[in-house]
Formats: sequence, C-alpha cells, structure tokens
Amino acid sequence: MIEYELKGAARGQEPATTYRLLTNLLDPMQAPAAELAALYHRRWKIEQALDEIKTHLNDSTTLRSKTPELVRQEFYALLIAHAAIRRLMTMAAQQTSQAAEDLSFTAAVNVLRRRLPATGAIPPCAAQSLACQRLG
Repeated sequence: MIEYELKGAARGQEPATTYRLLTNLLDPMQAPAAELAALYHRRWKIEQALDEIKTHLNDSTTLRSKTPELVRQEFYALLIAHAAIRRLMTMAAQQTSQAAEDLSFTAAVNVLRRRLPATGAIPPCAAQSLACQRLG
C-alpha cells in the first residue's frame, strides 16, 4: 500500500488530501511509489474522459456502425466532440476566472444539446462555397 498526499488536489477541501493506492508491484526500483502515485492520477483522468464519452455523449453502450472503418470513424467523432466540449468549457472558465475542472461536463453537454438546434446546419457544399468566397 502506498499512502501519499496531494496538495490542493481537490478544490474546496483541506489543503492536502491523503490517498491510498494498493498495488501488487512490490519492487520499489521497478515501480517507485511517487511514480505510481502520479501515474494513478493520470490514469484516473483518462477514465473520467472515457466515462464522459460513454455516458454523456453516446446515448447507447454500443456504436451503431456496422463496419470496422465506420466504427473507427464514429469513435473518432466521439473523441473530437469530447475535445471540443472540453475546449469550450476551458474558454468559458477563463472568461469567468474559474478553473475548468470546476465546471460540470454534464451541464455543458446539456447546454449544447439545448442550443445547437437553434444554430442550424451548414451543408458541406455550402461550407465549401463559403470558404471559396473568403478566398476570393
């Protein structure tokens, strides 16, 4: 068991939070405690992102596509949508002098779902002609 503290890791809590990490890696030369602690928190961020994609962006637990190529395309689209929402959250946090991690991903998705239908869609051919107009 590795016990460690992170200073200011959780907002609104005490200055230092104590964590315990259980591992079966017993050789401290192969897996130093400080490195395992840092990697665990990086892994947790990845798990949170995957949860956001599976729970809030994809309404079902499976992808709808039927071919490997289309599954990859759908998966990449979910990753891009997640990154775009996180970027919008970061921009919103900067405008209000907040930390982006204090904002709710679920709330951001809900706001976008309510507001996006009002923006309309630009068909690919229109986007192409708009780009041509800007160049000309």
